[in-house]
Amino acid sequence: MTTIHNRRSSLRRCLLPPLLLLACFATAAAGADSPDNITRWRLEQGTPDPSYAVVQPSSSNLNLDSVVLACEEAAGHRVAQLQLYLSDDGPLRLRTLRPTPVKGDPTAEIRIDGDRFPVSLLFADDYVVLADEQQGAYPMLSSRLMTALQSGQTMVLRFDLLKEPPGERASFDGEAVVDLKSGGEAIAAIRRCATSTSESGVGTAQLRR
Repeated sequence: MTTIHNRRSSLRRCLLPPLLLLACFATAAAGADSPDNITRWRLEQGTPDPSYAVVQPSSSNLNLDSVVLACEEAAGHRVAQLQLYLSDDGPLRLRTLRPTPVKGDPTAEIRIDGDRFPVSLLFADDYVVLADEQQGAYPMLSSRLMTALQSGQTMVLRFDLLKEPPGERASFDGEAVVDLKSGGEAIAAIRRCATSTSESGVGTAQLRR
């Protein structure tokens, strides 16, 4: 099972060659000629038991590089997490040139083909986790959300990151769209991993809200 630290290195190792062909993730997101290659889900390579699947958003107004569906060790169990890796040192923010105050308690939701899933927004050192359930101390994706991911067409990640002017209602200002049509098999593989017996009691890195 790949640890979070090793996963980031492994992601770079697995994805960098195709990204060089596309002139890197950021250039691809800005408009490469092969969008199908960009939005196709890819499983961890070189193992019969992949622990993550990765995809790039088809569109986003955030400093978001890639979306990872990860199978993580969680104190003797395994859980599925949705992890967001950023294109810079963070924090998660809108790609905007004007300075804008951000909230101390940002919120998020996931929409899949119109169905709404409120999720917790948690932060690690260099990535963000979205989860709608928790097992012990470990955030995870519910069976309902995993089913929607596996069978869905489009996932929209929505974030309320910016402080609203006085008197203005809270609203979602950040968004990333992820194609799910190519992800059925990859998502199913990670779901199998997350429901299989853990091989160790090693947990994931600590997250903060």
